[in-house]
Amino acid sequence: MLLDWRVRRLIINADDFGFTAGVNRAIVEAHERGIVTSSTLMANGRAFNDAVVLSKAAPRLSVGCHVVLIDGEPVADASHLRSLASPQSGVARFSDSLKSFAARALTGRLSAEEIEAETTAQIRKLQAAGICVSHVDTHKHVHLFPAVLQPVLRAARACGIRAIRNPFGPRKPLKSSQLLRRPNLWTRYAEVRILRKLSGRFHETAEREGLRTPDGTLGIEVTGTLDETLFRAIAEIIPEGTWEFVCHPGYNDDELRSAKTRLRESRETELRVLTMPEARDILSAQGIDLISYRELSRSET
Repeated sequence: MLLDWRVRRLIINADDFGFTAGVNRAIVEAHERGIVTSSTLMANGRAFNDAVVLSKAAPRLSVGCHVVLIDGEPVADASHLRSLASPQSGVARFSDSLKSFAARALTGRLSAEEIEAETTAQIRKLQAAGICVSHVDTHKHVHLFPAVLQPVLRAARACGIRAIRNPFGPRKPLKSSQLLRRPNLWTRYAEVRILRKLSGRFHETAEREGLRTPDGTLGIEVTGTLDETLFRAIAEIIPEGTWEFVCHPGYNDDELRSAKTRLRESRETELRVLTMPEARDILSAQGIDLISYRELSRSET
């Protein structure tokens, strides 16, 4: 399939498939009753098996691998992941600190071989369960660091995957007026702006490894705060090309409340936004076509 890159296309990807049963149910609902076209499944998620069953009952949902290298337990043999995992209460776990992980990534203290091995193990677990893995991304977007990106790309390519999330957004992901109205977004916006300096290397590396990417990702700055107003505001500024909108729908049930996450009530708000009858009309009014990662990975450029 040949995509016309002059038009505006949008992949709406729900992260954290497999995290809890309530998150799984919400993702499928947001796909079947709403605008979600793709999702990424956590190989080490507590509700992994439930997500596999649900995904097979929703064949139009494009499912990728949400590679987890921070928070949670590894899939590969932890004894061979000494730079990534360490014993915590008798169980090998990844670091829970994004700042610590980032510091190690930027100072060369992460093993590329270990990242590749763990990424491969997670992708292969999905494939062994019968999932046709369409793309990859990473929990907390850690593949924006070059030390993580290269081994993740190698693992994806070796597993036959042809697409990866571009974690960098447009220079202006929101109008200034929206940022002025939402001071709680300023810190997140500033962090994302600082990391944009890594975007050029990302493009070069992904292209060299032969993986397709969208032009960038929207919604990262508003994670945990997305509502109808912000959704409309983002839809109004999507540039030409193919972009991804990242979201986190879910049900704030007892299982989610007991899980380690800052996203609880916000997941139900996102579910309402993604399934509201006006959502498709908002995108259509802006001339935006919905596609999935499956279509992107099969496209000709």
